[in-house]
Amino acid sequence: MRIIIPMAGKGKRMRPHTLTVPKPLINVAGKPIVQRLVEDITKVCGQKVEEIAYVIGPDFGKEVEQNLIKIAEGQGAKGSIYYQDKALGTAHAIMCAADSITGKTVVAFADTLFKADFVMDTEKEGVIWVQKIEDPRQFGVVKLNNSGVITDFVEKPADFVSDLAIIGIYYFKDGDNLKKELKYLLDNDIKEKGEYQLTNALENMKGKGIKFEPGKVTEWLDCGNKDATVYTNQRVLEFDKGKPSLRGKNVEITGSIVIEPCFIGDNVRISNSIVGPHVSIGAGTIIESSIVSNSIIQASAKVINSNISNSMLGEGAEVKGKPLDLSISDYTQIIA
Repeated sequence: MRIIIPMAGKGKRMRPHTLTVPKPLINVAGKPIVQRLVEDITKVCGQKVEEIAYVIGPDFGKEVEQNLIKIAEGQGAKGSIYYQDKALGTAHAIMCAADSITGKTVVAFADTLFKADFVMDTEKEGVIWVQKIEDPRQFGVVKLNNSGVITDFVEKPADFVSDLAIIGIYYFKDGDNLKKELKYLLDNDIKEKGEYQLTNALENMKGKGIKFEPGKVTEWLDCGNKDATVYTNQRVLEFDKGKPSLRGKNVEITGSIVIEPCFIGDNVRISNSIVGPHVSIGAGTIIESSIVSNSIIQASAKVINSNISNSMLGEGAEVKGKPLDLSISDYTQIIA
């Protein structure tokens, strides 16, 4: 089994946080988004993952690449790095990792997390992971026949055709066949809305008799913007409630109340404060005389004499004084 993770996008909706770190490496409940995605896919696949291939931007840097390799190795897999120089669509992004697309292959776009209670049947020809949603107009959806086989892929339908939204994770029993169809699109310059689209390759495969079936997840969590990511942090903390991994080493809590669930990293100091619920605090952060709830605070930040909620603070950020709903990047200071 191989996992391909296209993640070269700039994450503009997550700025200012993505000015200093790629969106998939932003921590949610103490782990990078992409690490959680890889761990969850590995569990659902139910078999050994040989390789995890990441498609990144050429300017992500060596430190990011090394972190991604470590995430792969943590799953007992080889980590590979590929580059996408231009944003030319989903099909193009996947094909940047062409050398790793072979055999049983999962493609997972790294801006989503999920919870599922199934183990995938890897003998099926193809599985498109979906979630039932109330308003599917902003998503690609699938239509099924009476046998549960996907008959149509519809992108952002104005009128109701299905409430099964595609969450951005796909399984192919024959990765080489996928690669052939992607190559056909690129070689023949077949674009939709100016880009090479994976859905066009899926339609071609379906037209040639490949059966795609839905893999229905129990929860789909978006990490597309600040508010969505804070909510995802809340849900992940609820999933992990009570686990030892939510509390780091050398944590000092004095004169304070921590309302679970919270993630508290190594060497965090909390004094005369109320923290939680649903707060993630990165290593080395200091919180003094403050109230913090429903927020993500990255490493080495300071929150002093403040009241923050529904916020994201970047690494090394510093906030002092007055209630705020914040989204501030690394090493930013707000002192009221």
